[in-house]
Amino acid sequence: MTNQQIQNILSDLLSLPAETEVVEFKEARNNFDSKELGKYFSALSNEANLKGKSSSWLVFGVNNKKQIVGTAYRTSWKDLDNLKYEMAERINGRLTFIEIYELQTVDGRVVLFQIPPAPKGIPTSFGGFFFGRDGESVGALNIEEIERIRNQVVQTDWSIGICADASLDDLDEVAISKARDNYKIKNPRLATEIDSWDTPTFLNKAKITINGKITNTAILLLGKPESEHFLAPAIARITWVLKDIRNIEKDYEHFTCPLLLSIDKVFARIRNLKYRYIKEGTLFPDEVDRYDPYNIKEALSNCIAHQDYTMSGRINVVEIEDEQLIFSNVGDFLPGSVESVLESDQPPALYRNNFLAQAMVNLNMIDTVGSGIKRMFMSQRNRFFPMPDYDLSGSSVKVVITGKVIDLEYAKVLARHNDLSLDEILLLDKVQKKKELTDDEIHKLKSKKLIEGRKPKFIISENVAIETKQIGTYLKTRGFDNKYYKKLVIEYIQKNKKGSGKQEIRELLWNKLPDILSETQKENKISNILSELRTKKLIKNIGSDSLPKWVICD
Repeated sequence: MTNQQIQNILSDLLSLPAETEVVEFKEARNNFDSKELGKYFSALSNEANLKGKSSSWLVFGVNNKKQIVGTAYRTSWKDLDNLKYEMAERINGRLTFIEIYELQTVDGRVVLFQIPPAPKGIPTSFGGFFFGRDGESVGALNIEEIERIRNQVVQTDWSIGICADASLDDLDEVAISKARDNYKIKNPRLATEIDSWDTPTFLNKAKITINGKITNTAILLLGKPESEHFLAPAIARITWVLKDIRNIEKDYEHFTCPLLLSIDKVFARIRNLKYRYIKEGTLFPDEVDRYDPYNIKEALSNCIAHQDYTMSGRINVVEIEDEQLIFSNVGDFLPGSVESVLESDQPPALYRNNFLAQAMVNLNMIDTVGSGIKRMFMSQRNRFFPMPDYDLSGSSVKVVITGKVIDLEYAKVLARHNDLSLDEILLLDKVQKKKELTDDEIHKLKSKKLIEGRKPKFIISENVAIETKQIGTYLKTRGFDNKYYKKLVIEYIQKNKKGSGKQEIRELLWNKLPDILSETQKENKISNILSELRTKKLIKNIGSDSLPKWVICD
């Protein structure tokens, strides 16, 4: 879009008699809170849907009187464009800005955010909550509006479908017996009464069948292996694969109905060996299981509950020898982002397979209080292991659980700082995994003095290094000052009366230079050190430019 076209859009927005449900002006002279931005995105997106608009607009650099005052919000275009990714991480369905436009006017800089309408049938949420607007005010989207959006498309719950030709004979008796036991655990006050129910009564009350009719959920969770065909073209299958650290397949096995029993069979195949820590006083325990059994079953149950069975895909569990477990299922992650689930700490607003999810709750397979994923993160934190990694790309969900410490210094920080919030731990986890940080995240960690360095390369700060006795690692990462390197070079050349070549000096300094530098940066630093010593007439070259021989000056 040309500058003139953007100018025309701004002029049209400024000509409106007042702000509307789909247009919002903000001064944002220097900054704007990221959470507030997410709320406005959700609200304007939902209102665009309800008003039948192709988009809505949030404009920075304009005050309530519709006067251009200019904004210094994210003046770097790269930082501004990164908002698309940041917003997708927090919005359900990974919705993000259609486009972000920057316009320089005579009165100052203006930034225009073009926001898409909520998809038909799916309200837009931020952080797990739906927002809307009443005039110019932002607040919770009311129930009537939520239902109005949801009713735009009548979504079919695959899991509630009836298998017309199936009967009780197609269900596995062992699975039904285990289902009864699990139902008693979930409903201990009904334990005696449950024993008096016949099978059809139990299945109806546990909401696995409907008036005695066999549902897709019943076949999926309790069906005999040969009954899988009732679900076609859906696939009821979990594939476990064992690979070595070179990614070479060593073993595999397929598991099908009844999935209630298959979870335990997959769990039994995973080699949950002991992990022994490098001891430092009483900092770490002697040993722990590589994987918390709860994490394995929670991740696997989530795959079953949230799989999009209409896509005819399978659930995969890949075990990398002594390294990590990778769980994956097909279908978008409806809450939008893992961060929103961790923050909201409440049941998801939308379920793809609502009937199946409720049945799994009744059978004590999953929890609906929104704490399952959070508990997985806290389990990893308590072991000082890396946080679970979620990949939500490609209409699938993949979670990686690492079964070891990958950065001992990071683990020491967790061990010695019990007061770190989960949010801070997640950010430190990104640092240890060399992931890019947003400006807000950088500010948060630096304000707590947890990191130092320059974007995009950050290291554990000296403050934390001192507290966790990481000075050796810290200096190796940050490096020494130039006086130290120059002294080393002088002493080395003094001992080598015949002259020292650049390659010899390179070998002397290379491993002592900070790890944060790239190879090119290390080469440049060595050249600069030699150049400074020569300029100060401390050393001289008695060789050629291409093959220098450095000696001490008289």
